[in-house]
Amino acid sequence: MAKETIAIAGAGLAGRLFAWALSRAGHAVQVWDAGPGPAPAFDGQGAAAFTAAGMLSPLAELDRAEAEVAALGFDSLRLWPAIVAALHQPVSLQTEGSLLLAHRPDQGAAARVLQRLQQHAAHGDFPAAQPLSAAQLRELEPALLAGPQAWLLPGEGLINPLQAMQALHASAHGVQWHWQCPVAEVQAGRITLGDGSRVKADWSIDTRGLGARAALPLRGVRGEVVALQLAGHGLRRPLRLMHPRHCVYLVPRSADELLIGASEIESEDRSPVSLQSAVELMAAAHSLMPQLGEARITRLDRNLRPALPHHRPHAHSAPGLIQLNGLFRHGWLLAPALVQRLLTQTQLARLT
Repeated sequence: MAKETIAIAGAGLAGRLFAWALSRAGHAVQVWDAGPGPAPAFDGQGAAAFTAAGMLSPLAELDRAEAEVAALGFDSLRLWPAIVAALHQPVSLQTEGSLLLAHRPDQGAAARVLQRLQQHAAHGDFPAAQPLSAAQLRELEPALLAGPQAWLLPGEGLINPLQAMQALHASAHGVQWHWQCPVAEVQAGRITLGDGSRVKADWSIDTRGLGARAALPLRGVRGEVVALQLAGHGLRRPLRLMHPRHCVYLVPRSADELLIGASEIESEDRSPVSLQSAVELMAAAHSLMPQLGEARITRLDRNLRPALPHHRPHAHSAPGLIQLNGLFRHGWLLAPALVQRLLTQTQLARLT
C-alpha cells in the first residue's frame, strides 16, 4: 500500500480513531483542532466524546433509532475489544450487557421500548431483551434497590471515554497534532485553517462535529452528566431508567466512580448544568441506588452532540476526501464501525 499524507480536521473520537489507524498503517498524519490540547477541559466547548458516558447500547437505541444504527453498533462492539487490546494504555471495556429499568408507574414507557425490541428480535435481527425477576436482578446487581421492573439487554457494554481518548492520542505514534488551530473548510486534498492558510495532503478527513456547520445542516443536542465518587458502590453494568421526562442512565466508571446523565436535550445551550436538571438526574439515580445519597459530586458537565435532521450519521468518501459527522448521541457506539467502513472504502488502512 502506498504511503499517503493525511490531514485530519477535528481531534474528537472519530478524528483520533482515524489518526491512530492511519499512523499504524504508515501514513504521514497531521491533525488540526480548535481545542487547547488533547486533555478534556469540561467547559462545554471541547470534544463531546469527553462528556459522553461511553455506553455501547445498540438494543436500547432501537427505542428511537433505526435498525441500521443498532447493526452498526453491534459491528462496533465486535471491533472495540481488538482496538483496546492494541492501544498502549489500559482502557476499561466491558460487554456483559446493560439493564433497562422502570418503576411501576413508568412501565408504559418501558412497554413501548420493549415492543420495538421484541419486533426486531422476532425477525431474528437482534437479541431479545430478557425480563428479570426480583431474584435475578438482585443476583446480577445486588447494589440496586428491589422493586423496579428490569430487563437485561444482552451483548451491550460500556467503555471508559476518558481513558480511551487519552490512549488513542498517546498510541498514535508519529502523528503531528496542531492545537488551537480551528479549521474553516475541508476539501478534497486540502484544508483551510481559520487564519486563511491552506494545507495540502493526499487525503483530507473532516471530523469537526459542529465545526462543519458550513458544509452540513448540523444542530447541537445537549447532554448533561453528573460525575460521582462513592467507594465500593457495587454497580457492575450500565443502567437506563425509563423516566417520565427523559431517559436517565447510570454508569459505573470504576469501583469508586459513577456517572449519571440524560441522553438527549433539544437545546444548544452550553451554559452550566441547572439546579433543576441536576436534582432530577440525581433523584432518578437515587431512586435505584439509595446509597448514592452518600456519594460526592465531583463534576457537573454538559456538551453538544452534532446531529443531522434525520438523526443518521453522515459517512462519505470521495477521491482525496473523507467526511464523518452527525453521530448524534451514538458517537462511542458507531464511530469504530463507520471509521472502519470509510477506511475500507478508501483502502487506506483498517482499524483491526
